[in-house]
Parts: sequence; structure tokens; C-alpha cells
Amino acid sequence: MKAIYFISLLAAAAVLLALSVPARASKMDSRIELAAKQSYVFRTYLQDDDIKVSSLDGVVTLTGSVAENSRKSLAQETVAYLPGVKSVENKLEVVGAPTADSDAWLSDKLKITLLFHRSESVAKAEVEVKDGVVTLRGIADTQAQKDSTGECAADVDGVKAVYNEMTVSENPDKTPRTVGEKIDDASITAQVKMALLLHRSTSVLDISVSTRKGAVTVGGKGISAAARDLVTKIVSDINGVKKVKNRMVIE
Repeated sequence: MKAIYFISLLAAAAVLLALSVPARASKMDSRIELAAKQSYVFRTYLQDDDIKVSSLDGVVTLTGSVAENSRKSLAQETVAYLPGVKSVENKLEVVGAPTADSDAWLSDKLKITLLFHRSESVAKAEVEVKDGVVTLRGIADTQAQKDSTGECAADVDGVKAVYNEMTVSENPDKTPRTVGEKIDDASITAQVKMALLLHRSTSVLDISVSTRKGAVTVGGKGISAAARDLVTKIVSDINGVKKVKNRMVIE
């Protein structure tokens, strides 16, 4: 009798365990889907795109459409770093995307690169591209901001030359800047990885990126101390980054 009772208990426990696993998975999947929609990247850069996020046991599928290839990559990078995500299947369609290596394609890539940067996004540069040559217009608060925007644009892969026609404001906004909204770690990581990929000087480097509470740690291999310092400079200026730990090793 005791043996039968023990076997019955084991069977009941197995049934309860089998029933609880899908419930836990369902809750985790719901959290993943909600976290993606509420992420800084989805609310800021991808708000006008038609992106649907579905998760099954941590395997996320992205469907719908976006306007640019860079947005498709950005969506995947963001979701990939959310807690609980095991893998991402990116089925997003790019609608009306410009031809690769065209001026429109380069302009899209340049604009999203500038948006990632705190200093460049404040500058609100107007971008015009013709035959790979970039002309920047708009108003910068300071000469340093103007120069920084020009340097950033010149380092985007595909840019042949930059004419920086931005003007420096005679009455710059001297109001102390308040701390912006809190940016989630997944969005910070995605911005950092995309920025490093889009910059010509860092696109060829083998770099790993992780973020915890706004503190970004970069690792991998660098070709020189100058390249490692450039990585630190770029990452430090990305929206949401509070601190940078550069653990890259120089070969």
C-alpha cells in the first residue's frame, strides 16, 4: 500500500510540474513581449514602424515592417539583450528601403548614427547627401558641438567627404540640462553595438558589449591604443550610458 501511495504522489507531482512549466514560460514570454514594446529603442526610434513581437519559451519572432535596414537590425539587437530571450528570429520586412550604397541609404545610416549620440542629437543637424558627400546644416550650441557632429559624420562607413555648414548659435541654450528618462540596458547595448558597427573606425573590430544599470563594459581585441580610446569615446557619448569599462586587449 505504501509503495502504491508513494507512486501516486510521484505521478501527481509530475502532473503538477508539467502544468506549471507552461504557465511559467507563458509569464516569461509575456514579460519579454512587454519589455520589448516598452524599451527606449522601440518607443523612440521604432515608434513609427509596424513591429510585432511574439515570444515562445524565450524564442522571439519579429514580424511586420520597418522603413530602413538599420531599423531591422536595431530591433533585433534590442530584443536579443532582454532578460529571458534565448534567440531572435527576425522576419521583419523592409518596405521602401533605398538601394544599398545609394545616397538615400547613406543618409538613413548617417541620421540614425547621429541620433544615438548625446552631443550630435542635441545639435539637430540637417543632413544632405550627394554622391557620398555629406553636407551638414543646422544650429549647434557651441563650436565644439559643431566639430563633434562633423567628426562623427565623417567616420560613418560610406561617407566620402563632409562639408560642415552648421552655424554656431549666438545665443546658445545655457539652461542646465536635466537628466533624461531612464534608458533600459537592452536599448543601451543595442545603440552601442549599432554605433560601433556604423562607425568606419570601429566596424572592423571584434568587440563585445554588455550593460548593467547604464554601465557599459566593452571587451574584445583592438588594433591599437588609439582604436581602444576611440571606442571609449564613442560609447561614452551614447544615450543612456553612465560609465564605460573598456577591457579591450591590444594585439
